[in-house]
Amino acid sequence: MKIRIELDEGLEENEVVIRCRSLTDEVRQIQQAVSRTAASRQDFVLYQGEAEFYVPLDDILFFETGEGGIDAHTRDHVYRAKYRLYELEEILPGHFVRVSKSALINAGEVYSIRRSNLSTTSVAAFAGSHKQVFVSRHYAAALKDKIREMRIGG
Repeated sequence: MKIRIELDEGLEENEVVIRCRSLTDEVRQIQQAVSRTAASRQDFVLYQGEAEFYVPLDDILFFETGEGGIDAHTRDHVYRAKYRLYELEEILPGHFVRVSKSALINAGEVYSIRRSNLSTTSVAAFAGSHKQVFVSRHYAAALKDKIREMRIGG
């Protein structure tokens, strides 16, 4: 496989083109890696009161339904998102996974998953943060699969 970078100062926006004979699993993995990288570098507009913040997607641990809207949690802050949870699910990159009716989680930031005292749920925890999210039994396998896929590069 050849990799080539062409510089073009006339471009308004960076563009990545993958040229291949056929769409193999390897090519799909490269495309997914490029897409994840591009998406994770994007800032997301979030709010605290009247203040508008531009938060990198990789800094967001999870989104959850809160009082009066959707809260976006980073390690140290809670912001308000002006989207509904199902809208976020559609526009966020694939490493954000639904884990319950009321939460989407950044699978790349999960440090541990453990069974809670309630037998039907698990709790996802994040490194460097006290924050945790309940993961319903219905969504636990999909979260674990996504984490495994991200860790082995699949």
